[in-house]
Amino acid sequence: MFKWKFIKLTSFQIILAGFLVLILTGTLLLSLPIASAERVWTPFPSAFFTAASASCVTGLVVRDTATYWSVFGKCVIICLIQIGGLGVITMSTIITLLMGRRISLFQRSMLRDSISADQLGGIVRLTRFIVKGTIIFELSGAVLLYPVFLKEFGPFKGALLSLFHSISAFCNAGFDLMGERAAFSSFTTLPDNVLLNIVFMLLIVIGGLGFLTWEDIKTNRQHFRKYRLQSRMILAVTGLLIFLPALWFFIFEFSGLPLKQRILYSMFQSVTTRTAGFNTYDQAALSSNGLLLTICLMLVGGAPGSTAGGMKITTLAVLLISAGSVFKRSPDVNFMGRRIPAYTVRSASGILTLYLGLFISAGCLIAQIEGLPLGFCLYETASAVGTVGLTTGITPGLGTASMMILALLMVIGRVGGLTMIFAAVPNAGRDMVRLPEEQINVG
Repeated sequence: MFKWKFIKLTSFQIILAGFLVLILTGTLLLSLPIASAERVWTPFPSAFFTAASASCVTGLVVRDTATYWSVFGKCVIICLIQIGGLGVITMSTIITLLMGRRISLFQRSMLRDSISADQLGGIVRLTRFIVKGTIIFELSGAVLLYPVFLKEFGPFKGALLSLFHSISAFCNAGFDLMGERAAFSSFTTLPDNVLLNIVFMLLIVIGGLGFLTWEDIKTNRQHFRKYRLQSRMILAVTGLLIFLPALWFFIFEFSGLPLKQRILYSMFQSVTTRTAGFNTYDQAALSSNGLLLTICLMLVGGAPGSTAGGMKITTLAVLLISAGSVFKRSPDVNFMGRRIPAYTVRSASGILTLYLGLFISAGCLIAQIEGLPLGFCLYETASAVGTVGLTTGITPGLGTASMMILALLMVIGRVGGLTMIFAAVPNAGRDMVRLPEEQINVG
């Protein structure tokens, strides 16, 4: 534990505190007149919501990013996105390394918890690998996006927009600067640009795979069997969660469109729900079935230790595999030749219960406060707790209370449900006594 006078903080509490400090710092900077295009003080609720959304790499906004914020404000937002995407602890470790200082054992422990690493050994080397990989992917994305923005915005502004959107896409943030065409439009004005669609989808998927998965791919390359079980699970489930929903969108949601648009819309809609938040299709125009499928995908989120938030695809995978073991009457939960610990299965059940409870209760509460349709409110709360950023358009018109509810969901979604619980109840379970067992019939 970290001790400061009479205060004792666990690594989980420090991770949470780091994000809160980041959000409050961002709020202060964004509230200044220099941060707005019209040089006016930004009200606290709007500044706080924007800072929370950027720090938690969500993308929900109450002010159009392109037209409301000044260059300074946009720089603050992209810095919050970069720090939030990599993680506050990771960034502090990077700064410590650049200063030439030694990383303590407790700092290594915090870093392990922050990026969901499985061991302390090699954690500093992994951090360096994460930084190098992030720089390479974001700069590569900016270079590939440059021709798209060059035509309309010119060499200099086009380069800045390319870098901004590359960082936002890789960090799964969903912030965009396309409001100059139409406020809150995201990329609905460029739905047919193949290069933009492909680059964005690649950046979103790569950022959402997780740092440990990158390391496995780099180390073991095509030798899939040598990967960690978690990496194999992430890659397999990611592929399914992209292909199957895209197929559903292609067949049922966008069936009346030309073939090129159907393919691009379907693929982008499936990928962007992985906590990215960009959209090339108006979300309010989706059918009720399309909205429901998108809500489910948003709740799942990305991989552990990635730039993405949400419940995490490994949680979904473990629950589905556990259900399969029940159907097969297997005493163990097995996957790809390995047995998954019982504690992991219980944790997955707890996380699912937490996220569903937050998503539903917050949606009902906002619907009651604002007098809006429940379906649209549930869409926004799923987007917030999944740190996605997709919206049906109701977020800019929400009141302060509803904005604060969404901001809280974004923090929980980015920090992680278990981290929030462990931070709130650090000593739970230490003195528990095992009680006599008694059978209860279920099902």
